[in-house]
Amino acid sequence: SFLEFLRGLPPMALSNPALFVTLILCVVVFASIEAAKEKKKSTKIVQTSSASAPSAGWFGGSQASPGDDAIRTSCEEVEDFVVNVRRELHRFPELMYKETKTSAYIQSKLKELDVNFSPGWAVNTKTDRITGPGGTGIVATIGTGTSPVVLLRADIDALPIHEEVESDIKSQTDGQMHACGHDGHTAMLLGAAKVLKVLEASGKIKGTVKLMFQPAEEGGAGGKRMVEEGVLEDEPKVDMAFGIHLWPALPSGTVGGKPGVVLAACDRFEIMISGVGGHAAMPHLVVDPIVAQSALVSSLQTIVSRKLSPLESGVVSVTKIEGGSAFNVIPGAVTLWGTVRSLSTESLQKLIKSVEDISTGIAQTHGCNATVRWSPDYYPPTMNDDDLWFGLGEKVASKVAANGEVTPTNPTMGAEDFGFIAQSVPSNFYLLGQSSEKMKTDWNLHHPKFTMDETVLKRGVELHVRSALEGLAMLAKNKKSEF
Repeated sequence: SFLEFLRGLPPMALSNPALFVTLILCVVVFASIEAAKEKKKSTKIVQTSSASAPSAGWFGGSQASPGDDAIRTSCEEVEDFVVNVRRELHRFPELMYKETKTSAYIQSKLKELDVNFSPGWAVNTKTDRITGPGGTGIVATIGTGTSPVVLLRADIDALPIHEEVESDIKSQTDGQMHACGHDGHTAMLLGAAKVLKVLEASGKIKGTVKLMFQPAEEGGAGGKRMVEEGVLEDEPKVDMAFGIHLWPALPSGTVGGKPGVVLAACDRFEIMISGVGGHAAMPHLVVDPIVAQSALVSSLQTIVSRKLSPLESGVVSVTKIEGGSAFNVIPGAVTLWGTVRSLSTESLQKLIKSVEDISTGIAQTHGCNATVRWSPDYYPPTMNDDDLWFGLGEKVASKVAANGEVTPTNPTMGAEDFGFIAQSVPSNFYLLGQSSEKMKTDWNLHHPKFTMDETVLKRGVELHVRSALEGLAMLAKNKKSEF
């Protein structure tokens, strides 16, 4: 060794100053190398111990949390249950705040699973603008009934769309369809309930998992109603939340996501332009709202290019125009409907003000009046909390994804009322790929031919289960570190 070499040097060698300094430097270098070896050895031992921990088993093992393989196996075992639930829900879609049968069906499944729940959530408080009584939301709990608390959410309402997919599970209600995957979302959460209930019985859930079955996502702000009613603040209070959306733009088996903005802020408008109607052959005797409406549609398209910074994103779309009843009659009024969207609440408010200002100005220029109405509740952007994403969400998504990694996604101008939850507690929202090469499942959301790749549902169950378990573990660890 180096020390033995030093002992063997003659005394005269040590009396040489230059040689002595050189030897001292060698000693320092030698000590650093040995210390680095010891540190590497210690780190290797710790990592090996940690990696082997989950292999001790799940239900009968001594570990505090289930192993990765056991979680995946349990989620795969409930696949038939999940698919059957999804198909039943798909046959009988119901629109927002009218999901009476859907809610009853979910409650029946929770009873079968022996899961405690409370019905009657999301009462419609905007009945002057939105039809349906509401009260179809459900909150279920699994675990100890004490803190910490993780919330898992699914939406349950359908869309006013006539389904064009011919299948054994085609919608039995003409003009109504699950074209946004909410039947799958609900089925995945019920599947997670089934897995988590077994864990509860074995004492593996250290805290509480709240399951939020939410109505009226499609424009009714059912998520906001449930937040107002206390779904997050009722004891035990929710510490973090997770949601999933099936995503046809991503390949089946992938999981997309990112920190920060995932989905846009959104509002919808209704603009009535009032003039004076009359005979089409005598336009000089009328005040034509159709001409004003035509100018307005074009002018609204300048908002994004001239009112927002080039570094901001925004959408202003006119999607419906209604006016007139005959070829020879100029109507007294025309109504336009549409939507504004942006990636921040601040930009959304700019768009809203611009729509109002331009509508009023264009109408007055043509001698008409404009009345602008907005939805009762605009949707905030859906945000993935940075710390939660890097500390948990990204890891969970990678474990569940078939390729073992998160698929990066850009923010989309689609909107979600999960944003009401995400603005209240740290949250993550996953995009579960469902575009299959084996079948045509890449039709966009809200399309009458939207079709689901049911093979990905078990991955959604796994996303829920892992998020719940790892979320509770993270919260317990954080609480312990505070003391």
